[in-house]
Amino acid sequence: MHTPTALIAEDEAVLRDELRSHLAALWPELRIVGEAASGFEALQLLDRLTPNLVFLDIQMPGLTGLDVARQVGGRFHVVFVTAYDAHAVAAFEQGAVDYVLKPYSVPRLALAVQRLRQRIGGEPPPLDRLLRELARAAPARKHLRWINASQGQEVRLITVDEVLYFQADTKYTRVVTADSEALIRTSLKELQEELDPSSFWPIHRSTIVNANAIAGVTRDFRGRVLVKLKSRAEKLAVSEAHEHLFKQM
Repeated sequence: MHTPTALIAEDEAVLRDELRSHLAALWPELRIVGEAASGFEALQLLDRLTPNLVFLDIQMPGLTGLDVARQVGGRFHVVFVTAYDAHAVAAFEQGAVDYVLKPYSVPRLALAVQRLRQRIGGEPPPLDRLLRELARAAPARKHLRWINASQGQEVRLITVDEVLYFQADTKYTRVVTADSEALIRTSLKELQEELDPSSFWPIHRSTIVNANAIAGVTRDFRGRVLVKLKSRAEKLAVSEAHEHLFKQM
């Protein structure tokens, strides 16, 4: 059999390093071909690297591990990484899909590795039923609904539906609506964890855009992708890592 390959999707760098180290000791022939710090990055790397299996953290900012698993279907063997016992129990009862509980337990990880060695040569199991159970067990996500932002000497209440995009600006984050701009101290990373990922897409390390505000995309003379907005003239740069979001446009 060919050398087995895996992707690790975990937003905390320390835990990614720890999992990689444990796997190197427990499964030396397994080759880690990529690491993702978010659900969006995981999807991109899975499409490009096509590993045999993926270790998916259930709770990631933006797209969660469950969101990623729904999109990749039965293309890869999946091991869910979770800090919640409810998730782990549901995954364990299904049998065909394994889990690893954080903080990592080497004996539990060794059991998962043993099962994966047996399964990796076969077809990945369907995930639909499992994902429904995991979604029911998952803590409900409450997305951000409004923001208190400074506008001159005033503090303005802005609903997230009004926001066209958020952009990092030194120590602050710009909150841009159709007719105004304001500043908040919340970082983009913190915002991404609170915003609804189906509506707010990170398109650059310094920009999160409201998908409902996008009029279309274009390319500049260098071939870089730019987002056109419905209600403002400026165009927003899209980094190469996020261009896959606009393949269908």
